[in-house]
Amino acid sequence: MNTGYIVWAASFVLSCASPLLAEKSEKSDKASLEVVASFPKQQVTGVTVAKSGRVFVNFPFWSDDHTISVLEVMPDGTSKPYPNEAWNAKSGPVQERWVCVQSVVMDDTDALWVLDPAAPKTEKIVKGGPKLVKFDLATNKAVQTIAFDEAVAPEHSYLNDVRIDLENSYAYITESGGGALVVADLKTGKARRLLASAACTKAEEDVQITVDGIKVIDPKTGKAPAFKVDGIAFDKEKGWLYFHPLAGVTLYRIKTAALRDTSLTDDQLAAKVENLGATPKPDGMIEGPDGTVYLTAIEKNAVIKFDPAAREATTVAKDDRLQWPDTLAWGPGGWLYITASQIHRMPKYHNGQSKQKGPFEVYRVKVP
Repeated sequence: MNTGYIVWAASFVLSCASPLLAEKSEKSDKASLEVVASFPKQQVTGVTVAKSGRVFVNFPFWSDDHTISVLEVMPDGTSKPYPNEAWNAKSGPVQERWVCVQSVVMDDTDALWVLDPAAPKTEKIVKGGPKLVKFDLATNKAVQTIAFDEAVAPEHSYLNDVRIDLENSYAYITESGGGALVVADLKTGKARRLLASAACTKAEEDVQITVDGIKVIDPKTGKAPAFKVDGIAFDKEKGWLYFHPLAGVTLYRIKTAALRDTSLTDDQLAAKVENLGATPKPDGMIEGPDGTVYLTAIEKNAVIKFDPAAREATTVAKDDRLQWPDTLAWGPGGWLYITASQIHRMPKYHNGQSKQKGPFEVYRVKVP
């Protein structure tokens, strides 16, 4: 495994940090990655792994080629719709089927949570569709559904990633369409949309995204896509929620107690957000077992580990196969699972012509 160390001051910008990281980790180490699952045409974004080793993946409804939303990957390499074909159907009540699933996440009790922003092709939500659904893996049955109304998930919202806080019975969600955090009370099912007017949840000005020499341009604006707050990580021991805009270089954090405090105004809440300085542009993030934060580095085909206390970053894995590394998930035995979603090669960024190269794969790397 190829590793490198960088210390970032909080005031550094990406132009300062990137060359240093690249010098330390420019060599690919393909032997460090193992292929977990391979899908010929389906663009996989999410992955999560139960303590028992059961692996679940999801495919958002981003193109007309979409056929399945959530799969369980079996030990022999085959897969099956989860929890069944009815939930993966294209018709039926939107509260009882998947519309456009973006994330699958295990909680500490090995319950599976599926986040459905219900916004096909990221255009607009299907009314009544945005939801967070909890499954009991012993029965493979849905045991709780939290529906999000348009005050929380507006028409052009896109619920992106989620962390479950069982101690306080809350879910914390990034919303990357308009740019906001959503907090949901798991006891009452009520949710609030927070920091929707704060700069920390928005794309940063004049940020470019270039992956494998491909400059990602939004055809509607002629500029880089304004991907807003996306990655999320939860340090339950210290009560920090970390988040990061995808089109941006700044890592933020806030105490989850503040997010749960209904007496705070958005301005008061924004004042409690801490700026941790610059990192490579990430899509997915995940909390480490020791208070560190792991981030995908989409422009570097890599995964890094960031120590918030020391402001020190380590390259965990770098490989050309990590084409837009998307979601991170822990599995048993210290394995870190990674999806490669090839977002930079999607037809929408290339005049309708796909530059994606199948298969779409899920990898894992052993982390000491």
